[in-house]
Amino acid sequence: MTTAEIITIGTELLLGETVDTNTRFIARTLRGLGVNLFRTITIGDNAGRIAETIRESMGRAEIVLTTGGLGPTVDDPTRQAVADAIGVPVEYRPELWEQVEQTMRRYGRVPGENQKRQAYVPQGALALENPVGTAPAFIVETERNAVISLPGVPREMEYLLTRSVVPYLQKRFALHEVIKIRTLHTSGLGEGVVDEKIGDLETLTNPTVGLSAHSGVIDIRIAAKAGTEAEADGMITALEQDIRSRLGEAIYGADDDTLDSAALAAAAGRGWTLACIEAGAAGNLLERLARSGTPVYRGGDRSEVAASELPQALRAACAQRSASAGLGIHVSIQGEQMDVAIVLHTPAGTEAQQRTYGGHPASVPRWAANLALDWLRRKANEVQP
Repeated sequence: MTTAEIITIGTELLLGETVDTNTRFIARTLRGLGVNLFRTITIGDNAGRIAETIRESMGRAEIVLTTGGLGPTVDDPTRQAVADAIGVPVEYRPELWEQVEQTMRRYGRVPGENQKRQAYVPQGALALENPVGTAPAFIVETERNAVISLPGVPREMEYLLTRSVVPYLQKRFALHEVIKIRTLHTSGLGEGVVDEKIGDLETLTNPTVGLSAHSGVIDIRIAAKAGTEAEADGMITALEQDIRSRLGEAIYGADDDTLDSAALAAAAGRGWTLACIEAGAAGNLLERLARSGTPVYRGGDRSEVAASELPQALRAACAQRSASAGLGIHVSIQGEQMDVAIVLHTPAGTEAQQRTYGGHPASVPRWAANLALDWLRRKANEVQP
């Protein structure tokens, strides 16, 4: 079982000045190789702390991937930190300096003397040419480990990871397995209820099942590790069928499916068109429906009507927009009391719900929108006599 850890390097990451997108890309790449990733770490530009972190990661995992800290400035310490972690000096490589010079010439610039730092790598390292940037990457091998240092610039990192590092890892660690993921999306049930229904499956080791809650939507992640994609797909399919049989209509889609699209598709299946009204909900529902680009949605308005006035206002909006169905939400926040009113108008009549919310006030609009969309989806999917 080959394991890996990712170390993202940069004080700007710790200060929140830069968003780390590299970890997600690397993690997904490792997943596709069947490599188990148990830990990711972010650390600032301090050579001593980086070296200590690398040594710790090497003790836990065969593969240690670092990003960042390979530039030409004084605060780019990764080369020295990796060398210190391994217990070797850094060495100058004339061929790497030539690569830096050639890259800079393509930019119409002459490299400064400080950029020679990029031509240094830990002694004995396998250098990786970087044709899309000025910072050469490198791999340091030990009997057990591969410490792979890549640039922090996302495009450069992605290029080198897919073109150079993946083939290296496949050969060095004889990687012949894959990890595949399928995510089922549910709405209308709380996380505790979902857990009660499928909790026994969450104890499996392969495939594995995990839950993640998102303001009225619960995701169920199925991950399978196998020798081939076909084997992994088969494992996932069998488990997915079991989960679907237990949760039924609570599951509205998988992977890239959204609750917005599921609700609108259900309305379209009934031949409904939809208008919408929001009051106090920050435009969350209106914006999501507007992005759909489907003729099913006839548009909507933000309003200041009271909750008691919402049914009448929604019917008027449906008439104005020639929509056969309508969805309205009203959010009221008074201190710690957060109330949500939802109104659904269909050709069969107008119905209303009253709900209270106990989470963070900033999450109320999305929670309310998800409840409303789920109600529309379920109502449109009801079997007709």
